[in-house]
Amino acid sequence: MSTTFQLDTSTSRANPTPAPVRRLTVPRIRARKKDGVTEKPLVMLTAYTARQAQLLDAHCDLLLVGDSLGQVIYGLPSTVPVTLDMMANHAAAVVRGSYHSVVVVDMPFGAYEASKEQAFESAARLLKDSGAAAVKLEGGEAMAETVAFLNQRGIPVMGHVGLTPQAVNVLGGYAARGRSDAEADKIVSDAKALDEAGAFAIVIEGVVEPIAIEATKAVSCPTIGIGASAQCDGQVLVTEDMLGMFERVPRFVKRYEEIAGIIDKTVATYAEEVRARTFPGEEQTYQPKK
Repeated sequence: MSTTFQLDTSTSRANPTPAPVRRLTVPRIRARKKDGVTEKPLVMLTAYTARQAQLLDAHCDLLLVGDSLGQVIYGLPSTVPVTLDMMANHAAAVVRGSYHSVVVVDMPFGAYEASKEQAFESAARLLKDSGAAAVKLEGGEAMAETVAFLNQRGIPVMGHVGLTPQAVNVLGGYAARGRSDAEADKIVSDAKALDEAGAFAIVIEGVVEPIAIEATKAVSCPTIGIGASAQCDGQVLVTEDMLGMFERVPRFVKRYEEIAGIIDKTVATYAEEVRARTFPGEEQTYQPKK
């Protein structure tokens, strides 16, 4: 038996609830691609809280505790200021809120680039503090040695090539990558290097479609696209983007709902009722027993 947490809606508190272990594993995710083909594409979304994880878990193969929480949760201008403490705390919440999905946690900027030993220390802390199954880091050939080092020491790694948000200051923005021959060749060689180093999956972000397809065919591990191609072995989006929580999103995002509008309308109704003193009503107050 494994202990996870369910939210008690009457108290808004997380209570431990024993449940059988049915969580997917990293090897099972890796094995979804056989002989270069993934018949059933992998589904991944970002999650940052226990309740969000509960809602997403049944529908996903992987939940990514992305450093995008810097912008989505904390209102930061980029992912660069995100800390290990932020990632560990949110990852722990997502693990508590999920039963099924493999939970992957982003390594924040500055936590792994200096050396493979630094990367191990940071990754070990994230997994120990959160209970997540794997880490994700950005970078291609330059990070291959680090990926191999971590993998050999029991830490599964998801790679990330193409548009790498942590390198936004070097890249000069969030434009699609792979438009020049040199850049396209680098993306494919980066993916190959990570695959050979032992990455169990690779995110391909913001890459022109033919290059995303070429990279997917060039590696034995699954690729997960975001602004890449439906021919990748899976897809990921920032959950708040696909739910329409923000006015502006990248062009590759499909907005499946307009949750921000629903929230605005609901809160406006609440505000009107409070000001009119129609809330709380009898059903929401405690009356003397008759």
